[in-house]
Amino acid sequence: MIDIAYAMGGGGAGGEGVAGFGGFIPIILMFVIFYFLLIRPQQKRQKDHRSMISSLKKGDRVITSGGLHGRITGIDDTTLTLEIADKVRVKVARSNVSAMVQTTSQPQPPKK
Repeated sequence: MIDIAYAMGGGGAGGEGVAGFGGFIPIILMFVIFYFLLIRPQQKRQKDHRSMISSLKKGDRVITSGGLHGRITGIDDTTLTLEIADKVRVKVARSNVSAMVQTTSQPQPPKK
């Protein structure tokens, strides 16, 4: 009876190396999926945002992350001066600009 119990016990280390590596395959596949679905698109968005911030110039119309719409009237290394209404100007950090609405190259509609 005891001989049968020993015979059914853990055999040897013959197939454990392959099974051990096979256990990591789902984890590796999950990392690859996360990379292509989450990490890579986020890095692309950050790169586009950095290039947009570095290309800002006077006259561009922008939207800040706080929701202010304005036209750039002054540029510094770290700050922008936005005109949000006639003769109303605010300073915001460059990194707070979330989108560019209109560039100076596009014609503005005439005022009536």
